[in-house]
Amino acid sequence: MTITNRCSGDEATAPSPIVLFDLDDTLMAHREAVAAGIALHMRERAYDASTGARAEPPGDPITAAQRLWHELEEQHYHEYLAGRLTFEGQRRARARDFALAHGDELDELAAGAWFDRYFERYRESWALHADALPALDRLATQAPEVRVGVVTNGELDFQLAKLDRLGIRGRFAHVIASGAVGVTKPDPAIFELAVGRFTADRPVSWAAYVGDRLATDAIGAARAGLIGVWLNRFGVEPSAEEAAEAAAVGVIEIASLDELSAALQPHLRG
Repeated sequence: MTITNRCSGDEATAPSPIVLFDLDDTLMAHREAVAAGIALHMRERAYDASTGARAEPPGDPITAAQRLWHELEEQHYHEYLAGRLTFEGQRRARARDFALAHGDELDELAAGAWFDRYFERYRESWALHADALPALDRLATQAPEVRVGVVTNGELDFQLAKLDRLGIRGRFAHVIASGAVGVTKPDPAIFELAVGRFTADRPVSWAAYVGDRLATDAIGAARAGLIGVWLNRFGVEPSAEEAAEAAAVGVIEIASLDELSAALQPHLRG
């Protein structure tokens, strides 16, 4: 990707940087909302938390059930991203498999209704990570020339609903969702498309992308010519292969969004 570095005396057309963010588990505390939502839904369904195909006594049975739901989300959502399931189909598949692990067999319609009810509980639990707003505020104060946006895998209406509910949609100049553009992270095309949208408004001097997944977000963005920033909230140890690739493409690792402005300072000064 070619990003212009030309200078101009006209501030309205002078190139400026952009910082793009992932949404789930980067700005929004998605994992926590999922865990809270499924725990509430299990109680409503009167599921025995000690049952389930992957419960791990003597550990906390709710934690085991939450882990199962998270694993099913990963499995079936990636089936959707790969085009093997529809968005609704992956929801129903998750509901069906989780319910079956707790002795509850669902047909397709029942699985859809099950997920809809769970989703109400999940939606009630939506919240920003504590470091999200301070990081956006800090960036706006310390680098007012920076424009910000969101690039996310998912359906556009669904992701916009989250941003509206969280009260931050107006902070972003553009929101790019894979469901609306037909390409998913880590494909370079989605990052290039995002930069292109900003460039149509005003030339872009450089671009950074911040996300919680090393390969999908940070390495994917870096391959597309952006500065890849890996938000490693949980101290994940990457594989040797991913660590080597991250180093090769210059991925920046941070443990909190509180570290973002400082991590980007060399580029801002440049």
